[in-house]
Amino acid sequence: MKNLKLKNPKNTLESQRKIERRAKRAYAVFACLALSMAVMIVPAFAADDPLQIVENLSDFIFSLIRAIGLILLGFGILQLGLSLKSHDPSQRANGMLTIAGGIVITFTREILNLITGG
Repeated sequence: MKNLKLKNPKNTLESQRKIERRAKRAYAVFACLALSMAVMIVPAFAADDPLQIVENLSDFIFSLIRAIGLILLGFGILQLGLSLKSHDPSQRANGMLTIAGGIVITFTREILNLITGG
C-alpha cells in the first residue's frame, strides 16, 4: 500500500499558477502586438484626382462583370454542344439563352456607352 501514489486533483495550486502564467504571457503577447500595430500606422494621402479613383473602381467592376460574362458564354457553348450531341431540344434552348446572356453580360460596358452616349 505504501507504493501506491495518490493522484493529485487537476485544480491544484501549482496548476492554477501555470494557467495564470500562460494567461499573463498571452496577454503580454497580445498587448505587444496591439502596441506595435498602433505604432506602425501610416497615414494614407488622398490622390490628386478623386475622379480617377472612381474611374479605376469602375474599370475594375466592369472587368469583373466581363469575366463573369465570358464564363457564362463558355458554359453556354458547352451546354449547346452537349445538347447537339444528345439531341435534347430543351437543353439546346437553355444553351442558346445562356450564350445570349453571356454575350450581353460580356459587352455590358459597351451597351451602356451606346445607351448613354458617353
